[in-house]
Amino acid sequence: MLPLVACASDPAASVPSNTPQATATPQVAGNVASGLDTPWGIAFLPGGAALVTERDTGRILQVGTDNSVREVGRIDETVAQGESGLLGIAVSPTFDTDRFVFLYVTTSEDNRILRSTYSTNSDGTTLSEPTVILDGIPAGRIHDGGRLVFGPDGMLYAATGEAGDRELAQDPGSLGGKILRITVDGEPAPGNPDPASPVYSLGHRNVQGLAFDDRDRLWASEFGQNDVDELNLITAGGNYGWPEVEGAGGGDEFVDPVLTWPVSEASPSGLAFADGRLWMASLRGERLWRIDVLPDGGAASPTDFFTGEYGRLRTVVVAPDASLWLTTSNRDGRGQPADDDDRILNVVLP
Repeated sequence: MLPLVACASDPAASVPSNTPQATATPQVAGNVASGLDTPWGIAFLPGGAALVTERDTGRILQVGTDNSVREVGRIDETVAQGESGLLGIAVSPTFDTDRFVFLYVTTSEDNRILRSTYSTNSDGTTLSEPTVILDGIPAGRIHDGGRLVFGPDGMLYAATGEAGDRELAQDPGSLGGKILRITVDGEPAPGNPDPASPVYSLGHRNVQGLAFDDRDRLWASEFGQNDVDELNLITAGGNYGWPEVEGAGGGDEFVDPVLTWPVSEASPSGLAFADGRLWMASLRGERLWRIDVLPDGGAASPTDFFTGEYGRLRTVVVAPDASLWLTTSNRDGRGQPADDDDRILNVVLP
């Protein structure tokens, strides 16, 4: 088995005294919801309710503060084959005034980003018919990316995959194998490396996790191929090497990952930042990783939890009460579902 590797400045070699100490263990307090079908994205609304996407059904569910579950929308053009479908979701940082909700979905033509309005009608709260704000993202049965997150700058960041066409990751004219940065109208965000392009970074195989830390740095978890999965610190214009290099060793031309894992221990999807640490959900690895984030941009002390207890773990987000919501992904065609799968687990941090 390949060892865990600390790259870049080798932060594991020297951990500052102000680094959070890994002493206590997170605990699963129970199910927030169960009986779901491949839940993929979670985004919280003001007031504490959450919106959850189901990859294969195209449904958007609302999970109330009382853990009630109801459907508030459905994306009929969703094409769910392999890894594709209704994927990421993000709530506008100015939701109180604009009521915007953003979705990442695979259609018969491409992957695209939609904008919908969360409104109230005679039947209660629901999502309006969505508007396409960005299309033309390559789509396939594999490597569709899909994570959406708003940054501290108010811009929307989207992770895309290369859809099984490796060369797209190095093509600056393609939206595949990239991290995109756009406005709420789908335009290239001001300050992008190329002002005319939504591309923020390139050379990615399949990013499914995005998270900002308390220093406003963007982190991404990325599927490797045969050797290692990656945790990357994302910088504007950075080239992360795929398919020229997997893992570290890209020299001056490419940005090395901060940490890598054997694919059997990770296959990382969701990523969250809480309690001074990153939390990374792993599919094939069937575990939750906790990773200390260092002031210099390094990362250290990865510790895994719940290994094999809940099966494949897809998405992890920080809830309003500072606990974590962690989804299982055992009905995605690659797992062995239990009777109450798929679930959203409530994880209480020490």
